[in-house]
Amino acid sequence: MFRPVLAKMLPYTPGEQPAPGKCVKLNTNENPYPPPPAVIDAICSAAKGPLNRYPDPMANSFRIAAANALGLPGPEWILAGNGSDDILTILVRGFVGEGQRLRLPYPSYILYRTLADIQGAAWEQVPFQDGWKLPAAFGEADDDVRLVFLPNPNSPSGTIVSPAEVAKIAESLSCPLVVDEAYADFADTNCLDLVQKNDRIMVTRTLSKSYGLAGMRFGFLVAQPQVISELSKIKDSYNCDALAIAAATAAMGCSEWLAEICIKMNATRDRMATKLAEIGFDVTPSHANFVWCQHPTADHKAIYEFLKSNQILVRYMDFPTWGDGLRISVGTDDQIDACLMMIERAL
Repeated sequence: MFRPVLAKMLPYTPGEQPAPGKCVKLNTNENPYPPPPAVIDAICSAAKGPLNRYPDPMANSFRIAAANALGLPGPEWILAGNGSDDILTILVRGFVGEGQRLRLPYPSYILYRTLADIQGAAWEQVPFQDGWKLPAAFGEADDDVRLVFLPNPNSPSGTIVSPAEVAKIAESLSCPLVVDEAYADFADTNCLDLVQKNDRIMVTRTLSKSYGLAGMRFGFLVAQPQVISELSKIKDSYNCDALAIAAATAAMGCSEWLAEICIKMNATRDRMATKLAEIGFDVTPSHANFVWCQHPTADHKAIYEFLKSNQILVRYMDFPTWGDGLRISVGTDDQIDACLMMIERAL
């Protein structure tokens, strides 16, 4: 009954989602703190509204608020989505046809490959070099490559490519470049300014990480207006619900809260990285809300399983030809202390 491509593809596997309160959850890069109070108020107010009516199909209240918050020329530079995964899906559907190719770095977000598979397209992975550096091949022009994804900061490494290097990559490519900035609020730099300089550079963002709204599912794309106009043809009719739009719109007005929470989480991240290094791990310097660590002699999967048996979830990741390791999300200080104590016991 199904398209042949579906029989061959492997589905994307999300991180484990246990019932609330069952575990110390450090496996899916969520914010351990609740969203701003203004966001909760906005959700409650929207819940009393006309939920029997469809929401604004373009989420214009959010687009206006986000354009103001991010210093963009206007709301026409933004496309809202049901999480940034929805935006990534729209991008692949819009640019990559059946039999064409998508390019991504390796290791990085595995969902990119799944989206290409669903489309009946091919994908190619360009491995990072030592030190998580991108090789020249990542920016090589190829008429069969229709779209390039660059997660920045990258997952699982938390490393970042500078805006200057991103601009050079975009100039050398013969197709659009999508800079996936899911974790950009935790970094010292981003590529939003590049969007206004090059219509083939697009930036995706999510409210799941820094804003603590993973449960609401809201993300967005920043691109030049003519690009947004074309991609709007592809999205679902009402791809963002009324509660999510209200929450996201309110979140855009919470810049002080955002700055404070990112400072707090980055401090916890750096403390965790220091401790992991002290107990023998090789820790990649991170610009995101997680750390990637590898131990030269210990069994990473055994550590993951030991932690899980003690109700602490981290992400064990194994990349063929690259190696395995542990990606540990930033939690509260108490959660990280518990995790570090158990890791020491595991060792």
